[in-house]
Amino acid sequence: MTTPVLRVSDLTKDFGGLRAVDGVSFHVDEGEFVGLIGPNGCGKTTTFNCVSGMLESTSGSVEVLGQNATGMRPEQIQNLGLTRTFQHTRLWREMTVIENLLVPPRHQFAPNYLLSLLRPGSRSAEKKRLDDAYSILDTLEIAHMAHNLANELSGGQSKLVDIGRTLMGSPRIMLLDEPVAGVAGPLAERIFQYLRTLTSESNVGMLVIEHNMDFILRTGVDRIVVVDAGHVLMEGTPDEVRQNQDVIEAYLGSS
Repeated sequence: MTTPVLRVSDLTKDFGGLRAVDGVSFHVDEGEFVGLIGPNGCGKTTTFNCVSGMLESTSGSVEVLGQNATGMRPEQIQNLGLTRTFQHTRLWREMTVIENLLVPPRHQFAPNYLLSLLRPGSRSAEKKRLDDAYSILDTLEIAHMAHNLANELSGGQSKLVDIGRTLMGSPRIMLLDEPVAGVAGPLAERIFQYLRTLTSESNVGMLVIEHNMDFILRTGVDRIVVVDAGHVLMEGTPDEVRQNQDVIEAYLGSS
């Protein structure tokens, strides 16, 4: 029996008189690749922000790996094993690409960072982090940019570095907000295939917002959650989503 790495229950978020997220519930299992789709303004990114601790939800609950993460700060949730990207990348612009990747790994430092440098095995652990970072950059086909400053990158390249940082956080559940927006088509396909392989081989749960619904329907996700006006319209396999009349009329067109 698979275990949910993320469970969202009756999540609600109000901004004054506007209800942006309205009783949203879903789950992501170990090794499951789930798409979250819907039109602009329907509450997808707000849901991500509430789940990851960037926003405080109005009501509802979030469980990460069986632990109640409701109300936790982002760094506390990250320490549970949840990492995420943002729709608009938030790289450290004055740092190089490789430096950006070396910051997120969990449990790098003791309470006193000077003492952490003297810890047995600290040098070998540092070398492994560096090797992991270069391996990830190679997979994302940007290893040649390792020593470029982040402020020199294009929008698509910044997206790739953001994915790399997320992978460096030793995730058990990844939330990716339009991870291949601005990335050339063939590379976007290869990145999704890599993420698909990661879920299968490492049991990482994956929740991906993708605005291009045709793209997400053909990338091999296990299940899709469709959001409309802040609530879940339906969830099911890509084939079930394609055949659902409400989804066809709301998102894909009646033809």
